[in-house]
Order: sequence, then C-alpha cells, then structure tokens
Amino acid sequence: MSIYEGIMKGLGEALEHAEGKRTLRTVRVSSKEIAPLSAYTPETIKEIRSEQEMTQVTFAKFLGVSPKTVEAWEVGRNQPNGPACRILSMLQQDPELPEKYGFIKTR
Repeated sequence: MSIYEGIMKGLGEALEHAEGKRTLRTVRVSSKEIAPLSAYTPETIKEIRSEQEMTQVTFAKFLGVSPKTVEAWEVGRNQPNGPACRILSMLQQDPELPEKYGFIKTR
C-alpha cells in the first residue's frame, strides 16, 4: 500500500465514522497525580545510606550509579535527580524495600 493509499483509506474510515457507519476503538486515559520529586541534602542522603547499613559502593550498586556519584552527592558537589530521587524517597518511606524485593540479600 502506498502512502497515498494509506492516507485515502484513513480518510475514508474517518468519513464512515462521521456518518455513523463505523465505530472506532476508544482508549480510556486516567489522570493520576504524581507526587513531585523531593530534593535531598548531602546529610539526608548519607543518613538514608547509613540506615540501610550500606557502604557508598554498595549503595551505588543498589541505585545503579557509580560510587563517585554517591560520593559527590554526600559532599554536595552534585544532587541526585530523576529515578535516584524517587528511589531515595521510596527508601525513606520503606527502609526494608531492598530486602523486600530481593535487591539485597543479607548474609
């Protein structure tokens, strides 16, 4: 089918719908409000990591970032953003999250 034929077919279907001869699929879209990302101070990041009893290296592996990134967050050179902030928020709300989902196995 050429581009022209595809466009003409689509226009024909739109016309059929407008005339009540064709029912189109509908998709429901729900509106959910997402909590904004929190900002984290170096002290708070270190506190969250300490509560998890993780070294910077282990915490970095858990978060999927480099150890240098965690170090930079904890001394205030950089700040976490996006997914890292969301995970930090989740850790604050549920400190047992890593074990609960099998990300960390205690020995």
